Amino acid sequence: MSLIASDNSASLRTSWVALAGLSAVFLFEMLDNSILNVALPTIGRELHASTVGLQWVTGAYAVVFGGLMLAFGAIADRFGRRRVMLVGLVLLGAASLATAFVTTAEQLIAVRVVTGVAAAMTTPGSIALAFRLFADDNLRVRAMTLITTVGLVGLAIGPTVGGLVLAVAPWQVLLLANVPIAALAFIGIRSGIAADQAADLHRDPVDIPGAVLGTATIVLALVAPTLFVNEGSGSWAPWAATAAAVAVAIAFVRRERSTRYPLLDLRLVARPLVSAGLAYKAATGLAVAGLGYMVTLQLQLDWGWSPTLAAIGMLPQVIVLIAAGPVVNRFVELVGLERSAWLSSVAVVGGLAVYSLLGRFGYVWVAISLALVAAAIRVVGVVAGVNVLRGLPENRTSIGAALVDTASEVTSAVGIAITGTILAALFTGAITAPGWSASQTVQFQNAVTLAGLVLTAVAAALVGWAIRRTRNAAGNGTRP
Repeated sequence: MSLIASDNSASLRTSWVALAGLSAVFLFEMLDNSILNVALPTIGRELHASTVGLQWVTGAYAVVFGGLMLAFGAIADRFGRRRVMLVGLVLLGAASLATAFVTTAEQLIAVRVVTGVAAAMTTPGSIALAFRLFADDNLRVRAMTLITTVGLVGLAIGPTVGGLVLAVAPWQVLLLANVPIAALAFIGIRSGIAADQAADLHRDPVDIPGAVLGTATIVLALVAPTLFVNEGSGSWAPWAATAAAVAVAIAFVRRERSTRYPLLDLRLVARPLVSAGLAYKAATGLAVAGLGYMVTLQLQLDWGWSPTLAAIGMLPQVIVLIAAGPVVNRFVELVGLERSAWLSSVAVVGGLAVYSLLGRFGYVWVAISLALVAAAIRVVGVVAGVNVLRGLPENRTSIGAALVDTASEVTSAVGIAITGTILAALFTGAITAPGWSASQTVQFQNAVTLAGLVLTAVAAALVGWAIRRTRNAAGNGTRP
């Protein structure tokens, strides 16, 4: 198989080896945590893990993954996207193999930390390399749609497959599954994507202080919302983490504005296509995480559905996420990249508003909101990423892809934190206790409505700002 470079003659068919490898990377990202969550009770029993220990089994991965994406995006733009991706896949395979030797919760957390590092090296690169494969924007959209569809199938079947595996095999097998996925990705990318060209990279010195400050900012921004949910707004810890995140973020911005070779050139982020695309991703991340959290609590705690029935209740979202793939390409071709970005983002806000105002009146409204948001995020997830990379120089696409993923990760955590904080403030008693009183039921419904409306307002503000940003730029003839 000959190596494939980005040119107008490339097609999805001729690029199948590379796309298979990139799809495997995204499959790992979607499958990993979803399949692991099913095994948490078993892991807790066998490793004698505490509740906090179990939280860090998944939390350590998410924090490291989110915190290091910008740093590795910048490194990939300097030293090679393909090279960093391949090293990350080797690290992923090694970390997954180490699971077979885990005997304590602390060892498993250490493995998850290394897995998070590998994910930070590989996941943003999947977008950047898919963008690099093709010069035509329609082909880029189709390629990213294919890649994300594979990942979403993994997300959908992960819990079911995990449950079936646990019935016949030890829980370690679930993480060992990453080994063949990493091998498939390595072969596909090594064989199907041309080696990095010096002309596509840049040789600016690595901004180490900026990397440290940027990583610390994102880590604190991910930890603070979790503390608000776990500790409550009455505790000092979440407020201290929030204050630290703000202080470090200010220091990061000042560093990037003053240094000659910044980790993240803020002038590039300010470009209309880039800033608008990130705002769209932030809005959808906020909405999707908040909606999923609220619906899960409502179905099981308010309506008394069993976990199995609640999983079935989420099927409208799963079905639409998977089935909408072919529609994405036709929709984007019909209305264009910029218009499809804001139309789908508006639909996300609308779906969240439907749930906030009508979700308490019956499942049909819940199903409509889940389906509407799922259809919209399929478009946003692809188009916003393409637009961000279109707005950047070719030698900055890796950090652009990292920005896209970081925006989604951080705002997802914020969405859950907003919802959890409002629930904690308005609901009296233990929310997981059985047999709610009539007043507790009303409190829960009011809290969900308020949380949903707050998320709707924040998401709408982000989408409105992004729409105005791109329209003003177009009206002024500004370069995207």
